[in-house]
Amino acid sequence: MASEEIRAARRAMLHEPHIAPLIAFCERLEKDGLGEVPRFDPLDGGVKARVLYLLEKPGPKTSPAGKAGSGFISRDNDDPSAAHSFEFHLQSGLPRSDSLLWNVIPWWDGQIAFTNAHRRLGIERLHEMLALLNRLDTIVLVGGTAHKAESALAGSGLRILKSWHPSMRVKNSFPDKFASIAEVWKEAARPGS
Repeated sequence: MASEEIRAARRAMLHEPHIAPLIAFCERLEKDGLGEVPRFDPLDGGVKARVLYLLEKPGPKTSPAGKAGSGFISRDNDDPSAAHSFEFHLQSGLPRSDSLLWNVIPWWDGQIAFTNAHRRLGIERLHEMLALLNRLDTIVLVGGTAHKAESALAGSGLRILKSWHPSMRVKNSFPDKFASIAEVWKEAARPGS
């Protein structure tokens, strides 16, 4: 995603039927005025996704205003967490067209830090997005912040799995937790109940 040519090609795909409803959702979120809302990657499954990987919050590499930022929540972004996500997805065997990446806190406001109020608001808005995903059977809550969305998803009928975040911090400080991510993502690739 460091190449403007690649980013432009992805932007040209944002009106395709599998992704357009989700882009409209992003546009509604931006009206909240809490920050930029990176777009869903059109190479992912969009509204046809079976598995949602719900991470914590967008980082600087998702911002089109940032240095080489893509404007997308993507496993193709140029940062270690995205690279690790790409590898864990490959290992899982789940086709990319069956998956989707998103964040509990969908806004990038120029800061890694966030408040509990931001998390609560993100979880509230999550339900609007989930209503667009009619094939969804599994959500993987990726990282501690995402884990806090579990109670809000109770009763949804979806299979909820939890994994650690594929960040360098987890990899360097908690190598066993980092290694466990692969098994959870492989479990997510199996059809849910």
